[in-house]
Amino acid sequence: MTQQEIAAILKAAGIENATWEARLLFEALSGEALTRAVERRKEHYPLQYILGEWYFYRECYEVSEDCLIPRSDTEILVDVAIKMLPNGARFLDLCTGSGCVAISTLANRTDTVATAVDLFPKTLALAKRNASKNGVSSRIDLLCHNVLTPPPEALANGSFDAILSNPPYIRNDVVPTLQREVGFEPSAALRGGTDGLDFYRAILEKWCVLLKPQGLLILEIGYDQGKALQDLATEFGFSSTVKKDFGGNDRVVILQK
Repeated sequence: MTQQEIAAILKAAGIENATWEARLLFEALSGEALTRAVERRKEHYPLQYILGEWYFYRECYEVSEDCLIPRSDTEILVDVAIKMLPNGARFLDLCTGSGCVAISTLANRTDTVATAVDLFPKTLALAKRNASKNGVSSRIDLLCHNVLTPPPEALANGSFDAILSNPPYIRNDVVPTLQREVGFEPSAALRGGTDGLDFYRAILEKWCVLLKPQGLLILEIGYDQGKALQDLATEFGFSSTVKKDFGGNDRVVILQK
């Protein structure tokens, strides 16, 4: 199967960047594995899961159905963290998934340490492999815990300079309407409750006790959630700044006392 034939098959299946994806598949795979991969992609199974790894920020990540696929918009969160974290910062990454937020921040701020939290053991195992792959294992602790509940006793005496998070923030009723590829990603990493704000409320109500007095919250948000997050910030005594993504939509909110 030639690269041109693959591109034609993907284009006929409605894959937007068919030529580019055909090149990636053709360069990564061959023979029967390539044929199977094209068949899967034709059914809109995510390219990232087929390849098994994906680049995010300046790092490369193992990806699977156990994690949300790292997206370029989330690089804005990492960029803000790298610039704003104080020297020698200790930070929390809640709903860590593949670990990309914590790991890329650590990789580009070698003076920092992190604790990354996720609910699912398989997801944390993936994040652990990614930490090793990107050379930050010695500076990250991984913790299995539900972010919708109060922090575990293990963190009770913790004093963090910042909380980072790209939590589930899509309204439950919107999730079924998303593009076909998203249907293969873990729904728990997408569903943010009836109004999409469940995790933000939990972080503000339950986890901010772990912040130092001048601590930061740096959170990814949905394109239409800027006003709602600013209202929540005011309710909990934080000032807020909203950063936009590459498409001009609200994407990251920075909260400070």
